[in-house]
Amino acid sequence: MKRIIFLLLTLALLSCNNENKSDKEQKKEEKIEEKDVDKVMEKQESDSSKVGIRVGETAPEINLPDVNGKSISLYSLRGQYVLIDFWASWCGPCRFENPNLINLYKKYKDKGLEIYGVSLDEDKEKWERAIQKDGITWLQVSDLQHWNSSVVPLYKLEGIPASFLLDKKGIIVASYLRGEHLEEKVKELIGE
Repeated sequence: MKRIIFLLLTLALLSCNNENKSDKEQKKEEKIEEKDVDKVMEKQESDSSKVGIRVGETAPEINLPDVNGKSISLYSLRGQYVLIDFWASWCGPCRFENPNLINLYKKYKDKGLEIYGVSLDEDKEKWERAIQKDGITWLQVSDLQHWNSSVVPLYKLEGIPASFLLDKKGIIVASYLRGEHLEEKVKELIGE
């Protein structure tokens, strides 16, 4: 009789422990489900901010020196609309486009547009003279490495001028636009 009572008590205790384990397992499963949701959300966020050069991707970081040798990071401009303009003093079509960019910058700089000029020059004096002669007032950076610049493979540049228009989060919204087409896209982006 004592054995039967002992067995019944043991079974009762074991069933209580199993219920506790079930509660613990259930809570653990809920935590796993929460983690899975978090992982999915992180993946979606990372997918939407994938670094690349296509529309919808985050523009790759550029961190090059300006004419005074001070490094300026592209990512430091987040919170503004940014036009990355790849050009050089020796590039005729680039210099031809500069008056359009000057007008665009004057019109939209107070509305949140910044231009981040990246020169593929190799001669600092020629670069500085072109900036001065063309009346460029926006940010200018260069590693003075010509086509050996780190930005060439990063942005898969095969020719210049080349441009990438970014939203305030650094996401590419358009590329290789010039003149009227560029201004139309900037108007649309800024909301005019």
